[in-house]
Amino acid sequence: MRISSGATILFQGDSITDADRNRKKTHDLGTGYVMIVAERFFAKHPEANVRFLNRGISGNRIRDLRERWQKDCLNLKPDFVSILIGVNDTLGTFFWGEPTSIESFEEDFVSILNLTRKNLDAQIVLLEPFLLPLSKEQMVLRHDIDSRIKVVRKLAKEFETVLVQLDSAFSEAAKVKAPEFWSTDGVHSTPAGHALIAESWLSNMEST
Repeated sequence: MRISSGATILFQGDSITDADRNRKKTHDLGTGYVMIVAERFFAKHPEANVRFLNRGISGNRIRDLRERWQKDCLNLKPDFVSILIGVNDTLGTFFWGEPTSIESFEEDFVSILNLTRKNLDAQIVLLEPFLLPLSKEQMVLRHDIDSRIKVVRKLAKEFETVLVQLDSAFSEAAKVKAPEFWSTDGVHSTPAGHALIAESWLSNMEST
């Protein structure tokens, strides 16, 4: 087991991480990949005293994470910090009239990682943002999301974090089963998609 007993594992991100969690209950994990990770971990290690926390918030972009990092990360003193963010920065740029440049995306991400390294002795897990286009219209987003994936991969190397290559995982999975099996709209995951994220997260943690 790579995660020792007594550890606190924090998951941060947007709606994919949020997954309809009950925010009035601080330990609610939602119905997505975070819940699946916890279930599969405890099925394998029922004796472990590990705390899983979900602080994903639907609609969040990197700037939102930066604004709430003290309250929703540093104050919680996690031993592991898992971050999945980026797709809303792409959607905001194209559809919401609230662009996030690649430069500011990287700047805010670096700020978050520096704060984490400075204030916590935590292992960081970065998950690639991903896109699984269900229509030709969504293909216009591909270049932008690819640029953000490159930033995440670059920062994972620079900060020596665990990297979970979700975009690659979904691309490979879509060769086996239609994209609609994995994603409801190209952005949000189906139950199978959430299971794929969970399996990718766990397999990467077990290999570190």
